[in-house]
Amino acid sequence: MPAFTLYIGIDWATQTHQVCVMDAYGAILREFVVDHTGESVREFLRSLEAASVEPSKIAVGIEVPRGPIVEALLERGYAVFAINPKQLDRFRDRHSVAGAKDDRRDAFVLADSLRTDQHCFRRLSIEPATVVRLRELARAEQEAGEELRRVANQLFQLLLRYYPQVLELCRFPDEPWIWGLLEIAPTPEQAHRLTLARLRNMLTKHRIRRVTAEDVREILGRAALPVATGVAEAISERVLLMLPRLRVAYQQRKQIVERMEALFAHISGAEDESCGSLRRDVAILISIPGVGRVIAAALITEAFDALSQRDYDALRAHGGTAPVTRRSGKTTQIVMRYGCNQRFRTALYHWARTSVMHEERSKHHYARLRGVGHKHARALRGVADRLLAMLVAMLKAGQFYDAARRAVTPPVASAA
Repeated sequence: MPAFTLYIGIDWATQTHQVCVMDAYGAILREFVVDHTGESVREFLRSLEAASVEPSKIAVGIEVPRGPIVEALLERGYAVFAINPKQLDRFRDRHSVAGAKDDRRDAFVLADSLRTDQHCFRRLSIEPATVVRLRELARAEQEAGEELRRVANQLFQLLLRYYPQVLELCRFPDEPWIWGLLEIAPTPEQAHRLTLARLRNMLTKHRIRRVTAEDVREILGRAALPVATGVAEAISERVLLMLPRLRVAYQQRKQIVERMEALFAHISGAEDESCGSLRRDVAILISIPGVGRVIAAALITEAFDALSQRDYDALRAHGGTAPVTRRSGKTTQIVMRYGCNQRFRTALYHWARTSVMHEERSKHHYARLRGVGHKHARALRGVADRLLAMLVAMLKAGQFYDAARRAVTPPVASAA
């Protein structure tokens, strides 16, 4: 464990950040406030440079693992450590059993705890710009998808109230051609007046071949639900107001997907050292059944440090596949881990789910867990845990997925 000359605790906030500077013996040297402005942060960095101490000998403790101050300190060579806010809350109790809390105390606790319990903190490192960009794109895609599903769910409920014929054409109204149909026929009465030529033009425009204009006209021509006077017109007006929101979310998600694919292509074809070992890691990830663009992006960006260090224990704790054991006296309880990265947990869940469908060993392991009484989600966590161990082994060896090595070995029949 390296010895540091100065220990700095920063209580992060939105407008101002409380800072406490402490020496190696626990004496407070300085306490001050840094505003969340470019000039104030630069002045803080200049004050550190004027301390006549090498950046590598200054340790900084903070609760957030990224942000402008964290990135500025890392780029200048300072040792930055992050800690979970729940752990900091426990360290705070060492200094005040009454539960007192304020910004100055939190900055002091960060600096003092880092001085005495450095092993409880996680040292941060600079992430490649490619990883940062991929993370932002992956999160933006998830948010755009959630917005699309949210508004489409609202549209689904509205159509059930007055226009269920549309849902016979498409079970869930999240496709652009359904929105185009609603624009030209927002009510069942208007749908009855549609001509075959107009329907053919609409289907051709959206390249829809699974249904014909005759099928659409037959379904839309069925008797409408008996609703009160003016209800269909009122709901259809709200439906038409929702369509631009659906199109914006759909187009944004499409653009984000294109940018992510271009970024993956850049990583795969990069020959310089800017991507480091990222190119090899991405190629290994994509070779695994069930891992596509979305899951690969989440695995790389949400657990970059643990993945780069090939740390299996950190990965399974970060993704929630490692259970939590509570043991006291004669009582032992093993429960699901809730304190984890939810985006990473979701990626592991879908990776395990698709792997069970496409990979024999995962399917066999899932069936075994279900056979001993585990529920679906618990069995998938067990599959994800095995997949993480396989991934770490592949990354350490630098080998791509080999289906022959993962084949299920049939049991050997015993001699009679």
